[in-house]
Amino acid sequence: MYMKSVHAAALAAAFTPPKNININDPASIRSVASTLAYGTMSWYSGNVTNTPETLAVFPPPHYWWQAGAAWGAMLDYSHYTGDSSYDEVITQALVSQVGPKFDFMMPLHYGSEGNDDQAFWSFSILDAAERNFPQPDDSIPPWLDIAENIWNSMVVRWNESSCGGGLAWQIFESNPNGMHYKNSVSNGGFFQMSARLARATGNATYLDWAQKVWDWSEKIGFVDENFNVYDGVDSNDGCSTVNKLSFSYAQGIYLYGAVILYNHTNGDKTWGDRTSGLLKGVDSYFSPYPNATNIMFEHACEPYEVCNVDMKSFKGYLARFMWATTRMMPSTLPRVQTLLNASAIAAAQACSGGQNGTVCGQKWYVGGFDGVSGLGQQMTALETVQGLLAQEALPPFKVGEIKHVKGVDNPPATTNSATASPTPTATKRSNSAGVIFVEWRWAMLALGSVLILGFA
Repeated sequence: MYMKSVHAAALAAAFTPPKNININDPASIRSVASTLAYGTMSWYSGNVTNTPETLAVFPPPHYWWQAGAAWGAMLDYSHYTGDSSYDEVITQALVSQVGPKFDFMMPLHYGSEGNDDQAFWSFSILDAAERNFPQPDDSIPPWLDIAENIWNSMVVRWNESSCGGGLAWQIFESNPNGMHYKNSVSNGGFFQMSARLARATGNATYLDWAQKVWDWSEKIGFVDENFNVYDGVDSNDGCSTVNKLSFSYAQGIYLYGAVILYNHTNGDKTWGDRTSGLLKGVDSYFSPYPNATNIMFEHACEPYEVCNVDMKSFKGYLARFMWATTRMMPSTLPRVQTLLNASAIAAAQACSGGQNGTVCGQKWYVGGFDGVSGLGQQMTALETVQGLLAQEALPPFKVGEIKHVKGVDNPPATTNSATASPTPTATKRSNSAGVIFVEWRWAMLALGSVLILGFA
């Protein structure tokens, strides 16, 4: 355990009220992102309790999958801002969930683990691999090997005996909710995984599967002729009727898979057209009212105040994948910036609740904090704001550039160039001490200095 003294003024400066963001100033963006990252991590105490039941996960009612998504948001924070303060905590969380076969099949969480849950953890593992994020534990395989293990555990569940293919929502027969439902997030997740592994490894098998999953998704009706992505189909009726409920994260998952394939195939027109179509399809998640132009909302539930805990985090994943899309297909940047710059400002203004004016609300189009706070609300704002720095960060590494990094003497994975090369030279990253997240940190600002505890 180590003890670090931080002068109160310096610590206070790190907590910039999000509503004061200047999206044209990288220093302002980093400062606001730091505030939002702390707000996100204030929900986590697993690195303090260090028990199997609490490591890597967030308190109920948050499910296991949302923890995987949160660590993805924190990986983005580290990558986009260059702040490695949370890196050890992120690493501890990821390796704690690999499971006995290193494929994120966790017996402790079987009761809530479906194909879509496993896919969300895979996104975080792929992020780590594609950024050469340190993995210092010799008893755990490299990130890329783990991602391939996850893929291998999922591909055998592809079921052509019903509906001509597809993954079911759930994995275990003991969990009857969704064994007959084939949802777009599970299948879109497998599509994106396949695309990213094709680019990361050069293995044509992954490319073939990505094409196969896309073709099936179009045929079954998950993706329509206008590139809207719908929720799922039911094998009990032969998948004849598409559930046309739609959520932002599903749109984002397919979008990023398509643009990865555009990049991997050196600008193949088909994948370029699909990417453009899916990006056009995100429009339905923006501009809920005439006076809320280009502000993101979850159209299936927000206007009706029926979003559950999961749904309150969905916008963050769309923002994540939209920003990431710009690094794979630069021509998408103007449209993404038009939508997400306005949304980032609105999200920051919504993060004005609580005693310190940093707690995030759900609805970004009300001009401030709406009183509905939570982990998902913090994550969505964090992903939207920190993505403003995406053009300064290195693009994802690909085959030949991905390394197994232990984490010593590593330079930051950022560049001052707004037009970073799509084929960067592999770099290593720093690994700094973890942090214990405690709610009394703000109260200590009144003192001349504070003591922040952490594990070295």
